[in-house]
Parts: sequence; structure tokens; C-alpha cells
Amino acid sequence: MGQKWTAADIPDQSGRVAVVTGSNSGLGLAIADQLARSGAHVVMACRNLDKAQAAADSITAGSPKGTVEVRRLDLGDLGSVAAFADGYRADHGSLDILANNAGLMAVDESRTVDGFETQFGVNHLGHFALTGHLLPVLEATPGSRVVSHSSFGHRPGKVVLSDPNFEHRRYNRWVAYFQSKLANLLFSNELQVRLSAKGSGTTALAAHPGYSHTELGVGDGGAANKVNAWGARFIAMPAEKGALPFLRAATDPTAAGGTFWGPKLLTHGSPKRETPSKRARDTATAAGLWEVSETLTGVSYLS
Repeated sequence: MGQKWTAADIPDQSGRVAVVTGSNSGLGLAIADQLARSGAHVVMACRNLDKAQAAADSITAGSPKGTVEVRRLDLGDLGSVAAFADGYRADHGSLDILANNAGLMAVDESRTVDGFETQFGVNHLGHFALTGHLLPVLEATPGSRVVSHSSFGHRPGKVVLSDPNFEHRRYNRWVAYFQSKLANLLFSNELQVRLSAKGSGTTALAAHPGYSHTELGVGDGGAANKVNAWGARFIAMPAEKGALPFLRAATDPTAAGGTFWGPKLLTHGSPKRETPSKRARDTATAAGLWEVSETLTGVSYLS
């Protein structure tokens, strides 16, 4: 492969199965589309089935080598997460790529069905539970990968283990978002540590899309959201380019477990391996977050 990695470098995915959360639009749709074009069978795991089916139809209209199916998944509802996993395991005997992509960005304060702060609940806890429920089928699939979507916004992030759900501190949409994105990286790193300790053939990687044009961070209240809405239209990379670091983490044979991938210039450029923040490499916080996540979700694995 050359220095500039593109979608053309994705190896043939024929015979492989990928679950992509939040794939009805933006980065998730771009990821699902490219995996299907490369031959994979893609399960589009989305909360809104109508939007997901329309997105699936748009992929199919492009005559991909692979196939797509739509299944309902609401990451803000642990019951929905468990039901999705049960249905998937009943119908599929393998899973090559679990793409933990779905997320929310800088939204108004709210709570998930289970009472979690929404960004922490959806971006991190929902994916933590989903990964645990699907781990048996992942580990039954040689060379499988769990890829989690973080953000360069993880850099100012801080995970407050004593109050991750903003029950005892004032809510701030961006502080909550940065915490959730740091949590994604800490989770991915700790997952890799635990998989390696077990001798598992499944690996965990993470990626971020730089500054990409999506629907995230442009709605709800807040002056920064309005500025971001303008920037997303005129400065950001299109979702197809922003998805490349994630696709490289998911498919590049040289991408090892525990690595983090993002655009060459942080916000823009072709995908390359990069070093996450010092906080993202804090093993004690990563282990503590794992324990907190098990307690909150009731899903325990690799303990």
C-alpha cells in the first residue's frame, strides 16, 4: 500500500459480516456503504428503521458486491441492546467486524431509558453492553475486530468515575461529549488488554474522523453548535473521507489491536496511526471505567 490510504485499499470483504451501529446517515452510512462495496454482508443497526431502510436502499442502488440488512438497535435502551444481540446470535454464526460507530454530540441534557446521561449512555455504555453481548460470536470468528469511534475531542476529555452521569455536577454539553469520547478510547484500550490476557483472537481498535461533515453537533442549543453547523458545511471533510480512518482500523491487515487511527493532520487528511492523549492511555482509569460500566449496565465480561 502507498502512503495515502484510500477506500481502494480495503481488502476484499466477501464472506465477512459486519455490524455497523448508527449507519442510517453520516459516517456510519459511509462505513456501511464501503464495507458492502467491498463484499461484506452489513447489518445496519439503527434506532429508526424507516431511515435505516432508506439508507440500505441507497447502498443497494449502488450495486455493491456485498449485501445489507436492517435491524433495530436503540443504544439508549439496554433492553433493546440485549434484544438486538439475541436476534443477531440466533440468525448469524459469525461476526467479523463490530463497528461501534453510533453517537451523539453536544446535545441538550437528557437521560436514557435506563437513567444514564444520554451522551455517556449512548456513546459508551450502550456500546459496552453490545460488545459484551456479542463477544461470544466475535470470539468464534477468526480474526474478528471491535472498532470504536472516538473523536479528537477526547483530548480535552476527563472521565469522572465518581459521577459519570452528571448527577452531582452541573451539566455541560461539551464536557459530557468529551467525557464520552474519552470513554470510547479507554474502553477500546481496556478491551484489548483483557482480550490479550485471555489469548483471544479478537482485537480491539479505535479511530476518529477528524472534522467531518455530519449531522452531529449542529442541533439543539448552544452557540458552539451554531458555529459548528457553519463549519460542517464549509470547512469539514465529507463523511466519505472522514470514515476512512475507521475503515482502515476495521480492514487493514497491518492494523494491530490497541491502535488508534485518525486523519494525518488531525482534522483533515488520509488515515494514519496516531497516539491518543495521556488520559486515554491511563490504565488505572480504563480499568476503573470498565468496573463502573459493568455495574451500571449489568453486563459483565472478560472479568
